Amino acid sequence: MKIYSKFVRPLRLIEGSFRVAGVACATLFVVSSWHQPAFAQRAIEQFYDERSPNTFYAAVADIITSADQRDWSESRIASYDRASIGAADSAIALLRIPRLSLEAPVFEGALEPELDRGPGRIRGTAEIGHRGNLGIAGHRDGFFRVLKDIEPGDEIEILDRASAVKYRVTETWIVTPDAVHVLDPTDENALTLVTCYPFYFVGSAPERFIVRATAVE
Repeated sequence: MKIYSKFVRPLRLIEGSFRVAGVACATLFVVSSWHQPAFAQRAIEQFYDERSPNTFYAAVADIITSADQRDWSESRIASYDRASIGAADSAIALLRIPRLSLEAPVFEGALEPELDRGPGRIRGTAEIGHRGNLGIAGHRDGFFRVLKDIEPGDEIEILDRASAVKYRVTETWIVTPDAVHVLDPTDENALTLVTCYPFYFVGSAPERFIVRATAVE
């Protein structure tokens, strides 16, 4: 009995150490599971407060490296991984749809080289931060795949180094590829998102999915 009691306190100390280690491991797992999106969110919040070029490009770089690719096609992931190297310096804005957890860099132009990196401003539409109809295109199997779940009333944010504009979705519709009237100039401050449709169509998609939003004054 004396021999047993001699070891009771050390054993209890060891048991307590294992419990502490277990809690620490569980905490580390939880933290690591949300670290990337939380880190990108902090960068966005900092960007709101400090619109310096360095802060802007740092926020873009964080979003590029933490892009949620779980619903992307394998070919899109491969193209994006190649094209996104060093792409942060050429981004012109950030696009956010909070309800859909979308955060994406926006580039100038909507040809394949630009769209491989992320959504692109369609040339000939309104400039970012200016009044009119701003058109942004993106791939249906990349950043813009989440648009399949967008609804009227959802909020969209466009941020560049000089401005932050919030839009609210008013309608969505499906058109043929030649329905370029969706990009016509508007008197109101509007945003038009364009992607191919259907979202999971194999091959070249025959239609276009359009999201129209107007600025929240």
